[in-house]
Amino acid sequence: MTAPTTAPARAHTPPDWRQDAVVYQVYPRSFADSDGDGCGDLAGIRSRLGYLRDLGVDALWISPFYTSPQADGGYDVADYRAVDPAYGTVGDADALIADAHALGLRVIVDIVPNHCSDQHPWFLQALREGTASPLRSRFHFRPGRGPDGEEPPNDWVSLFGGPAWTRTTGPGGTPGEWYLHLFSPQQPDFNWDSPAVQDEFRAILRFWLDLGADGFRVDVAHGLVKAPGLPDLGRHEQLGLLGEKLVPYFDQDGVHEIYRSWRSLLEEYPGQRIAVAEAWAKSFERTARYVRPDELHQAFNFKFLNAPWDATRLRELITTSLAAMHAVDAPTTWTLSNHDVVRHASRYAEGDPARGLRRARAAALLMLALPGSAYLYQGEELGLPEVTDIPDDMRHDPAFRRSDGGNGLRDGCRVPLPWSGRTAPYGFGPLPGGPTWLPQPDQWADLSVEAQNGDPRSVLELYRSALRIRRTDPALGAGRSVEWLDLAPGILAFRRDSEQGALVCTVNTTGEPVTVPTGGLGTLLLTSAGPQSCREDATALLQADSTSWWRTD
Repeated sequence: MTAPTTAPARAHTPPDWRQDAVVYQVYPRSFADSDGDGCGDLAGIRSRLGYLRDLGVDALWISPFYTSPQADGGYDVADYRAVDPAYGTVGDADALIADAHALGLRVIVDIVPNHCSDQHPWFLQALREGTASPLRSRFHFRPGRGPDGEEPPNDWVSLFGGPAWTRTTGPGGTPGEWYLHLFSPQQPDFNWDSPAVQDEFRAILRFWLDLGADGFRVDVAHGLVKAPGLPDLGRHEQLGLLGEKLVPYFDQDGVHEIYRSWRSLLEEYPGQRIAVAEAWAKSFERTARYVRPDELHQAFNFKFLNAPWDATRLRELITTSLAAMHAVDAPTTWTLSNHDVVRHASRYAEGDPARGLRRARAAALLMLALPGSAYLYQGEELGLPEVTDIPDDMRHDPAFRRSDGGNGLRDGCRVPLPWSGRTAPYGFGPLPGGPTWLPQPDQWADLSVEAQNGDPRSVLELYRSALRIRRTDPALGAGRSVEWLDLAPGILAFRRDSEQGALVCTVNTTGEPVTVPTGGLGTLLLTSAGPQSCREDATALLQADSTSWWRTD
């Protein structure tokens, strides 16, 4: 595999790296397999750190690799201080962090504070000891309603489908209390009113910070605190993470005291450690509450992720996002995909894969031109589409079983990456023809890292070029605002200034080429779909579903 040119050093490093970091999400089970068992691992990630450095990112965020029965892809944690044997050891984590730091990369680890595994020692002891166990106060155990307590304590529904409560079995096989799980039954929710829970997680944070981790992505950050008394919701439909109404188990005001405590802890450590909230709130203003100056540092912008490919709507979302974060002096974040959603190359396709890939390339340049921090999901830099034809008997997503396949389809974005070669596993593991925990499509040979290396038309080289420019152009990266330009219907355009000049970003969200005046655009720097032709009549033809960067002195 031909090695690409190493990413340049930053020419305009902000005082705080958290203001404009580009973070690459690694889903460890699907990134790289070092031992040929079909499952990615920490040694595999470590072997590919050079690829991430050369891609041009600043940090990697690693999804959970803790000891886990894997009922929900590792988000059911049995031991927060140990590495699951499938991924390696704590020693492997230590070596990975050290190697990443040597290459100039920071490492963010996932922390899962809303729930644990039903195999966590606390939960197992609470079940063994019965209703008298003091450990039950660390979870939400409740007697049932109705005759003999046969109905759940309230009407809450799991996000994976079905009731959010499971009944335990008492001594002699008699029915016992119920416990709360907003996700799968194998993931009991912690009770954050318990001082023991709060103390335990502060100790867990210290364990990984002492090992050298640069911070945390906080899973379900909005879900830790439940409304007093666990009141009924009043309706029974299955709800998603992102809703327009306040519910008694999400985005409760009490979470902010927890994060103020965490912020104080993080500031005890050198090197500008970071905490990033996965907070699905109903408005930008509610999301901004998680990143006030004494709380967490960043929060994911899920409304941008879910935005339609439409210039007017994108402009509204970008404007509102920047304003909400500016009000609390926090950087805005941008992301297009992650391990829980359909990959954006397919999400934008609307039935046409070629259109989806054009829009995905354009969306990447839009995202990387915006002020703030960007999050990339592994494989998006290869233009990977969602895999939709995984056989039912090979799926792992627990929501698939609980909802009869209705919305438990996250496996499609978690298929192992293609690195090299013409046949599966495409260099994912060391063995030719070796296994992968999810099947890879036959069509992925042309999407591998090896196949795209050095091809100026490839998605990979587009990302490398964009990230190289972002590192060296002072008009990109950190910031709080953009200057909007009105060029033509369907065209999203904005300008970002620096002392050395300006960068203009134009996005054609229409399905047809559009002619715009070149006055104020400058010289074409990079485009997602070229060439963007400049004419003698001082106009430029912007290709359909494309983004271009223009440089002015």
